[in-house]
Amino acid sequence: MKRPTQKDVAKLAGVSQAAVSMVLSGAGVPTVSTDTWTRITEAAKTLGYAPNRFAQALKTQRTMTIACIVPDITNPFYPVLIRGVQKVAQDGAYDVITVNTDGDPARERHFLDWAHQGRVDGVVGVFFTLRAADFRSLVEAGVPVVRIESARKKGGGIAIDDIFVDSRAAARAVVDYLVGRGHRKIAMLAGSGGPQCVRVDGYREAMAAAGAEPSVTITDAFSEEAGFAAAQTILSNGYAPTAVFAANDLMAIGVMRALRERQLRIPDDVAVVGFDDISPASLVSPPLTTVSQFQARMGERAAEVLLERLRGQRPPHGTTEEMRFQLVERVST
Repeated sequence: MKRPTQKDVAKLAGVSQAAVSMVLSGAGVPTVSTDTWTRITEAAKTLGYAPNRFAQALKTQRTMTIACIVPDITNPFYPVLIRGVQKVAQDGAYDVITVNTDGDPARERHFLDWAHQGRVDGVVGVFFTLRAADFRSLVEAGVPVVRIESARKKGGGIAIDDIFVDSRAAARAVVDYLVGRGHRKIAMLAGSGGPQCVRVDGYREAMAAAGAEPSVTITDAFSEEAGFAAAQTILSNGYAPTAVFAANDLMAIGVMRALRERQLRIPDDVAVVGFDDISPASLVSPPLTTVSQFQARMGERAAEVLLERLRGQRPPHGTTEEMRFQLVERVST
């Protein structure tokens, strides 16, 4: 069976072969309309057209590969986000490499050195320790960066694009919800680094507004075991919260295990709220109330922005875009 060519794609899409070459090489230009771009990519998929990546790399000086950097591949939040990135990237003829950093400063900086070697054309990532200035040389070398953030950002002079969910506002919404259900003794647990600060700050602000005394425990990790150990410590110290707000769902699931070991009923004795709405959140017993960040859509949008930057369709300065969150009420409260 004859292998489809760019000429075949052009005929099916009703466009010139030059337009097909620009789009499928990943070198798109602003003069190619969104409609034309869609027709070409759909025609390529219909025909099963597969570009010669080696020849493309020689011609365009591009790898046709995107790096997706995450701090913890074992956290169910991140595979869903990565799938979102991959869905959009593959439609744009890009492959995705996933890199796990454990949120470690040395590993994040090692990634910068790795990216500088021309291994990838662009980066989508969640970075716990690197700041905008750390990416300047990478961006100036022509490797665009889209960061997925947990706090409100302002676009700056470095052409980095930020996608963010306002975790501070989301944490306030959780506390307001619990206060509205009659809770005043609300403990909060968080791991160190990453979204810790903004989520704890939002919790503190809402507790102060409610005239309630905050109780914050910071652990080494955003893990189920850390949540379990922190809950055991709080309960052993004599503090008897009527609700516990964990800064992610894995910690919340650990809290639930600690409560069950002490034969405390959820939510009758202690209500529990998490953050992230990972897939196990709806499967634990009782199902966990949590905050959804719509991570699949977040990953898709991050990849869309990166491809726009690669095609020269973004402004020369940094940009920010806020994504929505939603409090998902389940039986644990």
